[in-house]
Amino acid sequence: LSPGAKMGCFTFIKVMMILFNLAIFLGGGALLGVGIWVTVDGQSFVKIFGTLSSSVLQVVNVSYFLIVVGSILLVIGFLGCYGAQKESKCLLMMFFSVVLIIFIAEIAAAVVVLVYTSLAETFLTAVVTPVLRDKYGADDEFTHIWNVTMKEVHCCGLNNYTDFNDSPWYMKTKTYPPPCCKGQEPCEEGLAAATPCSPSPAWLLLQGCFNQILEEIKTNADVVGGVAAGIAALEIAAMTVSMYLYCHLDGK
Repeated sequence: LSPGAKMGCFTFIKVMMILFNLAIFLGGGALLGVGIWVTVDGQSFVKIFGTLSSSVLQVVNVSYFLIVVGSILLVIGFLGCYGAQKESKCLLMMFFSVVLIIFIAEIAAAVVVLVYTSLAETFLTAVVTPVLRDKYGADDEFTHIWNVTMKEVHCCGLNNYTDFNDSPWYMKTKTYPPPCCKGQEPCEEGLAAATPCSPSPAWLLLQGCFNQILEEIKTNADVVGGVAAGIAALEIAAMTVSMYLYCHLDGK
């Protein structure tokens, strides 16, 4: 390529880098703003977006998640946009490093999920089951969160209904949580053990939430894999472009 063509290519890639990371920066700012809003004034958020948002907020503390993701996107967007605009090798290298760290962390998380699923189940069983037995029925907020989760995911406990044995709820009512019997009450052991996991055969009792979530992920594996591949491709492209700019700044 002639010097003019190389310069034109460099300028085009620089502009695309700026625009792409500006979009990331603005998106991160929006997520951060929503996260702070939910943290400070969650009731207003619930009033605007309805009862579904209330259930989601109770199952997963989405405000902190939005704040963390928004902050990360703000940093990435700033480093990429400002680094390209100012043609700063230091900022471009920082951008490359941050994206690389996130990329490696995502790969490591995927490997752990694929290889150590049974280990994760054992760990969660050891940690979560005692908490269920101690707090379900004694802590109103904890009880409500689990009820919403089990109802929405169509599951019972972490493993199955026996996770609630000796819980304050069971000791007081001698029954299991209504979601374990798909809302039928009283949810006694015979009914809980016979409650099918639709559309599974009737003899299969309602699954624990861990297994049910795994089944949902497997069912939507193509979508999950496609989204993951898309994100990975964007990250690789971002790292490639930042390195291109970094390496061509001296010869510009």
